[in-house]
Amino acid sequence: MNILQRLFGSTPAVDLQELIDDKAFLVDVRTPGEFAQGHVKGSVNIPVDVIPAKLVQFKNKKHIVVFCRSGNRSGMAKSILEQHGFTNVVNGGTWEQVNKFVK
Repeated sequence: MNILQRLFGSTPAVDLQELIDDKAFLVDVRTPGEFAQGHVKGSVNIPVDVIPAKLVQFKNKKHIVVFCRSGNRSGMAKSILEQHGFTNVVNGGTWEQVNKFVK
């Protein structure tokens, strides 16, 4: 396990590709302004600070991949979701990292 995985619970690239190929729910947890400046095709923008109010959007998803600018906010988002009972959440790290795997 590398340092990013220990700090943020992020997933190795191979696993990330498999999740994305398996129609993962891609969630950009940055601000709407950051999202507007560039984002992953097919992702939704749910800023980390509003996740508790938007939990219904995460229900019944097979895989959830959260990401942001640096991996910090997505680590927080993963933790919030896990505290609410979601066990299928992966910290994808940065949006640029996740974007490499989206076709």
